[in-house]
Amino acid sequence: MASFTAQAQGIGNSPYSSLGVGEIYGSSNITNLGMGGMGTAYANSFFLNSVNPALLVRNRYTIFEVGLLGQSKKLADSRGQNQQDFGANLSYLTFTFPVTRYWSAGIGLRPYSYVDYQTTQYQKVPGTIYESEYIYRGRGGLNKATFTNGFSLTKNIFVGVEGAFIFGNTTNDSDSRLLIGGDDITVKRSTLTSYSDIVWRLGAAWRPKLHKDWFLNVGATIDPKTKLNGTSLDTYQQIDASGSLISNPDTVSSRTGGAVTLPTQFRGGIVLEKSQKLAVGVEFGYQPWSQYKALDGTSGQLKDSYSIGAGLEYTPRIRSTRYLDLIPYRLGFNYAQLPYSVGGKQPTDVNVSLGLSLPVGQFVNSVTVSLIGGQRGTITDGQIRERYFKIGLGLSLNQQWFQRYKVD
Repeated sequence: MASFTAQAQGIGNSPYSSLGVGEIYGSSNITNLGMGGMGTAYANSFFLNSVNPALLVRNRYTIFEVGLLGQSKKLADSRGQNQQDFGANLSYLTFTFPVTRYWSAGIGLRPYSYVDYQTTQYQKVPGTIYESEYIYRGRGGLNKATFTNGFSLTKNIFVGVEGAFIFGNTTNDSDSRLLIGGDDITVKRSTLTSYSDIVWRLGAAWRPKLHKDWFLNVGATIDPKTKLNGTSLDTYQQIDASGSLISNPDTVSSRTGGAVTLPTQFRGGIVLEKSQKLAVGVEFGYQPWSQYKALDGTSGQLKDSYSIGAGLEYTPRIRSTRYLDLIPYRLGFNYAQLPYSVGGKQPTDVNVSLGLSLPVGQFVNSVTVSLIGGQRGTITDGQIRERYFKIGLGLSLNQQWFQRYKVD
């Protein structure tokens, strides 16, 4: 028998975060989330695009953005057990500015992944009347500090590069206890793993003009395969029924100089755009997680994953004096096959999204709200079903810095 309980880390309890380096947040800003995560090919010049570094140069303002993401989730399994929980976290902090007419740069900080799970199992001890209890829990995560540069090679061809420093640690515990009553002793084994290294993302985009205000947007990114340096410390200790230590933590093993292999990630998209009015497109992503290697060289039992998304952004009239006409409205859909394997099958993640940006101040600044509802996994094949509702809140502040004024 098994059960799962919530903790207050990440954006909600996720049993799948026990695998690999945890649950990956992704690079989408709140505006992108309202369009099914679409952002590889399309950028609105009033909002930051953190998906494709090449599109950074399309932002001609100095922009500061902050995003918050909250999630309500209901988990259920085939045994009829269920759990409701909620989590929230800072999604990103970003600051970008144009360096020259053909070059924009930016810095940012965002979570990269999180580990947040707790599962309890009970098993009968053969030949006795007693049960044993096993509790598996994890917490922590990795963060990502970025330095991004986007360049305009021609009027409609852009390239970019993002360098990021990933750092953080995770803790995975396993507790075992024989339930005999009174003086139960818990044997705890805890593994603390720390990571730190530099990763890269390369991007390119093409925006040819089709007719008058109509443009075609084509974009692609690649995160090259990389090794993420890591160290781990595995300890063992005994705890009595009152929670007091019976023995000090004893080191079982320690590993230094190891590395986790993160596989290459590809993303590509195509968007049809009417300037400052309408954008509609599709996007595809692929990452061969079967190439993942843990610190000890094991595969982690992950599978190749892919995602397909579609999104739309519509602004009624950008030069209108009517407030509602100035609001960009967004709609999106996303389907993903996750890299996890449960019972030989891979869970899927299907969601729909809505979003809008409310102009404030001089109508250049804005508050963005995105709503995402979806489901991951099923209650069959030993999987855990997660039905979730996410709400993203973003604040974008835009100013013109380094502007060269002309004297008549």
